[in-house]
Amino acid sequence: MRRLGTVALAVALAVVLAGVVRVPATLAHPPRETDCAGHERIRVPSARHQVSACLDDLTTVGTVHSGHTDPADWAGLTQESLPVPGPVPGVQIDGYFADDSTTNTTHGWDHDAQFVLRLPRDWNGGLVVSGSPGNREQYAVDRAISDWVLSKGYAFAATDKGNTGLRFYTDGDRPGDAIAEWNHRVTQLTRAAKAVVAQRYHRPPRRTLVTGLSNGGYLVRWQLENRPELYDGGVDWEGTLWAENGPNLVDFLPSALSAYPRYADGGPEAARAHDAMLAAGFPAGSELLWPYHHRYYWDLTQRIYREEIDPGFDGETEAGTPFCAPGSPACDADYDYASRPDAVHDAVERIGLTGEIGKPLVTVHGTLDVLLPIRESSDAYARRVREQGAGPLHRYYRIAEARTPTRWSTRIHTGCVPWRRATVRPSGPWRRIWTTACGSRRRRRSRDPGTRRRRTW
Repeated sequence: MRRLGTVALAVALAVVLAGVVRVPATLAHPPRETDCAGHERIRVPSARHQVSACLDDLTTVGTVHSGHTDPADWAGLTQESLPVPGPVPGVQIDGYFADDSTTNTTHGWDHDAQFVLRLPRDWNGGLVVSGSPGNREQYAVDRAISDWVLSKGYAFAATDKGNTGLRFYTDGDRPGDAIAEWNHRVTQLTRAAKAVVAQRYHRPPRRTLVTGLSNGGYLVRWQLENRPELYDGGVDWEGTLWAENGPNLVDFLPSALSAYPRYADGGPEAARAHDAMLAAGFPAGSELLWPYHHRYYWDLTQRIYREEIDPGFDGETEAGTPFCAPGSPACDADYDYASRPDAVHDAVERIGLTGEIGKPLVTVHGTLDVLLPIRESSDAYARRVREQGAGPLHRYYRIAEARTPTRWSTRIHTGCVPWRRATVRPSGPWRRIWTTACGSRRRRRSRDPGTRRRRTW
């Protein structure tokens, strides 16, 4: 989940997205059909519906104008000053796979499992696949990821993950089903996108990368653990961690809901409450971010994700009671995942991560993230990777004093070897990360990258 706008979830979608122009229900086609011969004959395997268009520009500059994106879907995920590359002509295919849920109303389709595929005219032989962050729809990373990779010549594919919105947990028959579907939809789209690329360019992609932020970062990890044969590597931005034995979202968020109000009151309990926040994983130095996240993210995030894995906690109530007082019946501020029944742990195990990645993974996470605190999220996942003996495949960037590393990590997608960790300061230009990411292929390394000390800039 990511903060502003929905990093997953959240809140005040109405506030964050208010006033943003929404995509028209009918896709508007630009007048010219240059360099797109035969695009209408491309078929997306297993798609129940698809619409193909030849566009003068596949980046958000063009797609906002033509109606082939939804600005509300990516509002707040990147800073407004993030540069948009020049025009990238090519083919866009929108559509959906078979699904019985209807949370995604984009294009007036009222159908989930929607996807977007973008095929640039000047193709570099690569494919980038992504699942949406938070509970957003398929256009959520158009600014953060699609624009950049298209400008580098990659084909791009993204999915809404099969369910959207703050009531995503209503999809499925048993606890964990909604999140389990996310993983299935990314796998399904990856296979379909490879087939589409082969149809369009008459050869399969030479390199396939999976990437995403927040919940999308979780999907990257899951794919490289469970479907590594589909990819050449992945980039995970502050991915959500689910693990049967923790830590999980529902481990540290109840502590914030219980301790923060006592800290904010400034009374005799404030110092102990502050210590409780730090003990739960919220980093010292992030205190200025706590009021906003308490108001808009921690409570909502805890309740809807707890409802997904443990709907029995609050009985017939759906997703708990907002901002309930600790000690009140079925209050999420008192939630104790460790003590919950085996069925709850089984649900998390079904969607959980082990760290046993089978292809190279880059992880990027800001050290002042207070929705997914780095100690309880990416630090914990990096340990799992090492414990599984996959350290040489993992390169981990901890962005010092940052909570939104998007502007740097956007540039890592085409990064190559070597696989090593580094800690970088947010004030450093993104080129420093790029240099570290690509490095010199000729540099000799005598030590296991998984055992290297972190390098601080």
